[in-house]
Amino acid sequence: MRKVLVCGAAFAATCLSALAVPTGAGAAVPLRDPAPPSAPTIVPTEETGTGAPSGDPETGAPSTPGESAVPESPEAPPQGGTSGGAGATDGVVSGQAVMVTPALPKSKTYAYGKASRQRIDAYWRPAPKAAPRPAVLMIHGGYWLGGDKRSWKYFARRLTADGYVVLAPNYRLAPKAVWPAQRDDALSALAFMKKHAKVWNLDPNRIIVIGSSSGGMLGTQLGTLGTGTRQVRGVVALSPPNNPFLAFTDGAKPGAPSAERTLRRAVIDLVRCTPGETANAACWKRVDDASSAGHVSPGDAPMLLMHSTGDFVPATHSTSLATALRAVGVEAQVKVVPGEMHASGLLEEEHTYPQILAWLRKHSG
Repeated sequence: MRKVLVCGAAFAATCLSALAVPTGAGAAVPLRDPAPPSAPTIVPTEETGTGAPSGDPETGAPSTPGESAVPESPEAPPQGGTSGGAGATDGVVSGQAVMVTPALPKSKTYAYGKASRQRIDAYWRPAPKAAPRPAVLMIHGGYWLGGDKRSWKYFARRLTADGYVVLAPNYRLAPKAVWPAQRDDALSALAFMKKHAKVWNLDPNRIIVIGSSSGGMLGTQLGTLGTGTRQVRGVVALSPPNNPFLAFTDGAKPGAPSAERTLRRAVIDLVRCTPGETANAACWKRVDDASSAGHVSPGDAPMLLMHSTGDFVPATHSTSLATALRAVGVEAQVKVVPGEMHASGLLEEEHTYPQILAWLRKHSG
C-alpha cells in the first residue's frame, strides 16, 4: 500500500515522519511458543490474524510495520509541539509539502523478548544472490517515557533503498522500567538482530546504530559500553542527551524552556530518584551509569553526533563525549546545524541525510 505523506519541502527526499500512524490500535497480541534459533518469532497482527510464529519470513504473508504490525498503543512523549524549539516533541517531525513515500521494502514485526514493548520492525529488500548487506539499528526518541519504532518507518524505507537492512525496536519505558532497562533492551534487540542476520541477509559485523534524542543516547551507550566496536561499527546520534545529569541541572535553571524542564523530569523518572545532596549511592550509581562519557575506552565505536544551534539538548552533551572518545583514539565528529530543530527534525535540513549516508558508507563498508 502506498500513502501520501505531508512533510517539509527540504526534507521531501528523506521523509521519516510519524504522521501516517495506524488507527484502532489495541493491546499487544500474546506471543506463541518461542521459535527455534534459526527462525525469529513473527508477531501476529490484528489485520492478518495469524502471523506465522516460526519459519522464514520470505515465505510468510508480509506485514508493514505501522500498517499491519503489532497493534500497540504508543505512549506519547510528555508534551506535544513541533520538531524544534521549546515545545518540541522528542523525535517527531511535522511539515508542509506533499510527496509520495519511497517504494515499500519487505517488512515484518518480531518479538525479541516477552514484554509487550520488546518488539522490533525489520525492513529489507530481498536479494537471494546478493552478499550480506550492512545494517542499521534505528532507536526512537521520546524522553525515555514514550515514542514508538513506527516513527522511523519512512526513513527506514529510504535507507533500504540505499542498500541497508534496517531494524527498529521499541524498548521498555520509564518510569515503569528503571534504568538500565532501556539500554538492556537495546542490547537485546541488537543481539536478536545478529542472531537472525541470515533471515534478512544482513552482515552482523556491519551494524551501525542511528538514534534520535533519548534513542541517540541509547545508541552512544551501545557504542561505549565495554569495547563498543564489539557491539556496533558506529553510532549516529541526533540530539542525544548523553549526560542526563547535565539535562537535570539545565532544566532547573531560571527561565529554562518547557522542553528542558520536561527533560529534567524525565531524568528523574529514568533513574527513579532525584540527583542531589540527599541522593543515596544507588541513585548516583544509576545517574553515572547513564552518562555515556563514563563508559569511554579504547576500541569504542566511532560516532557522528548532531545537534542544532537552538536545540534544547545542547551540543555540550556531545562535545564532552567526543572529547573523551578522541582522548582514547576513537573518531568522533560533532556537527551543529543552524536552526532550532531537535532529533529527527534535523533531517529537515537538506544536507543532513547526505552527510549521514556518506558517514554510514564510510564506516559500514
